[in-house]
This record gives sequence, C-alpha cells and structure tokens, in this order.
Amino acid sequence: MTASTRYLVAVNDEEQHALWPEGTPLPAGWRAEGFGGTEEECVAHVDRVWPDIRPLSLRRRLADEAARRDGGAR
Repeated sequence: MTASTRYLVAVNDEEQHALWPEGTPLPAGWRAEGFGGTEEECVAHVDRVWPDIRPLSLRRRLADEAARRDGGAR
C-alpha cells in the first residue's frame, strides 16, 4: 500500500482489531469499528482503544477462573 492509502479499523467478535484498506470488503467475521485515517492514525487509535490484546473469550475465561478462585469476592 502507498503512503496515501486510507484505512479503517475493523474489529471481530473477539474484540481483536485490524487495519483494513478503505473500499476493500472486510473478511467474514469482521466489521468496521468506526475509525478511519492514515495507517499511522489508525495504529495510534488501536493503541488507545485496545490496551489488552488478548481475545475476549480468553479474558472472560481468566476473569471467571479468578472469580472462582477468589470465591466471587472483588
């Protein structure tokens, strides 16, 4: 891609993020997150909104295990 290529930020059901060239159909299972711009702008956005890059299912499983281990106390 060229420096003038514009991207959109895409997200899947596991809350994983990806940059995708604007105007190119997204793969199955991905949807536009609502942010678009240059590659640099999109990478900065993803860095801000996706601090924990573990898939959602893993985060949920680990949280459930921690809650069981702690007896449900927070």
